[in-house]
Amino acid sequence: QVHLVESGGGLVQPGGSLRLSCAASGFTFSDYAMSWYRQAPGKKRELVATISNRGANTNYIAAVKGRFTISRDNAKNTVYLQMNRLKPEDTAVYYCNAYNYASFYEYWGQGTQVTVSS
Repeated sequence: QVHLVESGGGLVQPGGSLRLSCAASGFTFSDYAMSWYRQAPGKKRELVATISNRGANTNYIAAVKGRFTISRDNAKNTVYLQMNRLKPEDTAVYYCNAYNYASFYEYWGQGTQVTVSS
């Protein structure tokens, strides 16, 4: 059974940092590109960052480039999102996503709330 379990969300002041984790099980983690998405209230879910299956390539949306870092540990079946210099507009539910470009299989986590407020 596939599981993606996010953790690390919470309330942080503007300018602060958080590190999200997503622990995966039930599939071959190293075969999947991993991404973080977010969805703010009243807005569509958007892709934030992606890392290739071996970790060689990463991509970010412009709004987070230079502030967020995606990484993965294939030995631990875990993907991370280090978020620095957080802004109120980063407030959203953050979701972990796994995608296999060969099989088109895709999995989602349940999400973790990140709130940036003073």
